[in-house]
Amino acid sequence: MAIFFRPHGFHLHAIAARLGALAAVLLAAGCAQLGAPPYAADYEALDRLEANNPGKVAVAKVQPTDPNDKINTLSLRRAKLVSPSGTFAQYLEDALMRDLSEIAVYDPKAPTRIAARIVVNELDLGVINGTGRMDVEVTVTRDAAQKLRKTYRGEIAFDSSYANIVAVPAGQAAYPRLVRALLRQVYADPQFVAAIAAAAQ
Repeated sequence: MAIFFRPHGFHLHAIAARLGALAAVLLAAGCAQLGAPPYAADYEALDRLEANNPGKVAVAKVQPTDPNDKINTLSLRRAKLVSPSGTFAQYLEDALMRDLSEIAVYDPKAPTRIAARIVVNELDLGVINGTGRMDVEVTVTRDAAQKLRKTYRGEIAFDSSYANIVAVPAGQAAYPRLVRALLRQVYADPQFVAAIAAAAQ
């Protein structure tokens, strides 16, 4: 069983506070572009996936790769949320590869390959509550034979506000949670687990 470092809660709160302060300064200055925070793994979900004895897997280029595709464009009212990876498809790909590397099953040369296409990627800043939704079609193949094709949905809710100075940083900070919620659904699905199981390879 792999041992992971789990950040302390106070450290995460401090990061969120700094993001909020930075976003407030940028909004006040008229800057309309904010970066999505780095992805952080859901280690409980990874522990459960590892316990199911997954085999080695590769990850195909997550789609859509076009930076101008609507999937790769997120608006937070007057601000624009951008991916530190260039696109939100690449953000998801990096998250997936990092997670699989954490449990030592990522191998770019493995015959079992995970491909993903984002079909919904949304953040909605309500006047009281904000929401996020991500739908991703996941395909697993082994030696070119399809083992799984299924669409998964991740959803989150977070505190928002009528005031942009509060709502926009909240939406910015929520994006990694949305990706974690999506991947949590994938890793917990028995069909996905069966498709990448070591015993099936």
